[in-house]
Amino acid sequence: MKQDPQTLKPVILLNIDSLMPEPLEIAIQTGKAPALEFLMENGTYIPNMVSSFPTMSVTIDSTLLTGTYADEHHVPGLTWFDNSRMEIINYGTGFRETFRLGMRRTAHNMLYRLNNEHLSSEVSTIYEDLAKKGIPSASINSFVYRGNTPQRLQVPRLLRTMTQFKDGEWTTNATSIFSLGLFSKLRPWGFTTQIAAGNYKFTARELRYLIRKDKLPGFTFCIFQDMDTRLHFKGPKDLKGITKIDREIQKALNMYPSWEEALNRNVWMVMGDNGHSPTGANYRKFIIDLRKILKKYRISKLERRVHKNDQLVLCVNQRMAYIYILDKNLPLSVIAERLKSDRRIDIIAWKDNNLINITSGMRQGILRFCPTGKYKDEYNQTWSIEGNIELLDLHVKNEKELSYGNYPDALARIYSALHSHSGRFIVVNAKPGCDFKAQSTPFHLRGAAHGSLHKQETLVPLLIAGTTARPTFPRIADMKEFILRLCSEQRGE
Repeated sequence: MKQDPQTLKPVILLNIDSLMPEPLEIAIQTGKAPALEFLMENGTYIPNMVSSFPTMSVTIDSTLLTGTYADEHHVPGLTWFDNSRMEIINYGTGFRETFRLGMRRTAHNMLYRLNNEHLSSEVSTIYEDLAKKGIPSASINSFVYRGNTPQRLQVPRLLRTMTQFKDGEWTTNATSIFSLGLFSKLRPWGFTTQIAAGNYKFTARELRYLIRKDKLPGFTFCIFQDMDTRLHFKGPKDLKGITKIDREIQKALNMYPSWEEALNRNVWMVMGDNGHSPTGANYRKFIIDLRKILKKYRISKLERRVHKNDQLVLCVNQRMAYIYILDKNLPLSVIAERLKSDRRIDIIAWKDNNLINITSGMRQGILRFCPTGKYKDEYNQTWSIEGNIELLDLHVKNEKELSYGNYPDALARIYSALHSHSGRFIVVNAKPGCDFKAQSTPFHLRGAAHGSLHKQETLVPLLIAGTTARPTFPRIADMKEFILRLCSEQRGE
């Protein structure tokens, strides 16, 4: 395999959906993940990378690729309410919910509108920034893919009735090397059992194809998605998914004369995007049905467009939810007070002019904060804070130094969610073990779920091998700057 002079050492980022530090470490210690063990022993291991909020893949990937939280990239979650168009945006939360909203609409949101309308044009992606420097990129299996190369995607004939694309084709701006399941494949003979994003074997084969053909670009981003679904049912301590994906990484490393040579020729990074919180087994105890808590109000139905008489819209992102108040005569504080009656809701947040208000169903008091002030946190961000800091498990040292406990980077992440899109809404966060529910929302008894601000779903691992460099701060929001820096250094810039 030859070395591309334009990208002296390609950067490969493997994103294993729902990879968490503890299961990764157990898999390595018990010999179940030799490839990941090799990368850890021959590189840098960061076990506490902070994800974005909500901890849902489309928001996280948008943060990774743009280097911003949702207040700038404007992808608020897997489901949210577009106040300007009075419609619920859903990228595929579950079959029943998707069916009620409309399969064609959901597919169009995920495949086209996410990148071409919802992801803010005011921010640029890693792919776009690298292209300006003449460095090509590859996106494999990621639904967030925006680049500056027009790509024609095609829906398989049998599935065309499920989409809004004319003749089953559409053109979108993506990376110069682009793979997304059956819609766009690198290998002409490649086949995947999944419609949109190929399974972990498909993803690995696409990566190995680039290595075998000497076509690795300056930056390659691959997503292995299968493990997320497995953990929803098996719980967060299941190791089988890690073992299966590790075998595929071994095959990629085996394409070089030695694994050491694979590190000499490339920078390899492996990361998780979000964790999972174990969920309880008792429906009444662990499932928070927002419709019951708010039953005195008129809540919009999924199967019809939002009606002018509807007072509330509910958009559940598993262990986090957006509650939209459409009735202008209904104060947000009234709904917040109603939500406080449920002791399973640990954070209730809403905007009040320039301030963010925090209350809780579990703890007393109120906390108010806004950006810029005398308190400086561990990410060099400053804040003004007043009230009960225990609501967000904040810690103050030397009167001005701020650190986080159970909710890493909580102030910036809550602020970003509340400024991610327009409208009057409240953000709620469930305590560990609990899951939110609304109409037709999937829930995860005896398994695991994510979406919330809690550290169980927030802290993910990052392995870096082939370089001694590391991100400025251990946050997914800092990965873009890190990757651009790596690619520039490889070119001697």
